[in-house]
Amino acid sequence: MNAFTSSEPPIYERPPKPVRVALPAGKPYVTYGLLAITAFVFLLQSASQLFLGGDLPAFLGDKYTPDMLAGQVWRFLTPVFLHGSLYHIAFNMLALFNLGRGQEARFGHLRFTALYFLGAFSGNVLSFLLTPAASLGASTAIFALIAAEGIFLYQNRKLLGAQAARSLGSLALWGGINLFLGFTSSGIDNWGHVGGLAGGLLFAWFGGPRWKVEGLYPQLYLTDERHGNGLWAGTAAVLLVFLPLAALGWLWLP
Repeated sequence: MNAFTSSEPPIYERPPKPVRVALPAGKPYVTYGLLAITAFVFLLQSASQLFLGGDLPAFLGDKYTPDMLAGQVWRFLTPVFLHGSLYHIAFNMLALFNLGRGQEARFGHLRFTALYFLGAFSGNVLSFLLTPAASLGASTAIFALIAAEGIFLYQNRKLLGAQAARSLGSLALWGGINLFLGFTSSGIDNWGHVGGLAGGLLFAWFGGPRWKVEGLYPQLYLTDERHGNGLWAGTAAVLLVFLPLAALGWLWLP
């Protein structure tokens, strides 16, 4: 037999289409931790109302522009753990559970954590600038997750194919309906939602996963082109926009 012939296919053989590549997987520890902490804080709120006659955690930590102007800067983040009713927390935590588990696997624990809290920060900054009313809830961060998921699908659309188009359509419809309801209903801080969307969009556009396939068929695998700097690039993008806006509030607001 000729030494250069073989019954095995050569390693450069073109793969059949479509090719299936394993997606990143991992335990969503951050998502479960956020769910647990938020539920615990809601129990504290409920206990405070029962035993003290008022919601002390919300009083100390909601987004309230006059208190923020007085220097209580923690209110840019603490509202993400506070909720006004059982329905309110149930809706937000269901969204976090559904979005967060897969997104944390794709973004990684640290990048997902940064996305969540920077989305909350962005939403509360915009609300701080545009409405003096008190507000609370994790929806600022939830809208950041929605925007980040949309950017992820768009930037990886060639790899994901028709699945990306279907999911983008569903996300756009869901987000659009919720924004419409927010602007046409009372008692909803829709500026917080818009700010969260903007923060999530910025973070994911500059720091979200951009996948490419590497290896030789049939041993193919995904790598993230931004794995090394995605966290810092996304964080910088959000802070460069929203920190000056927060500073503007102290100069502009009465």
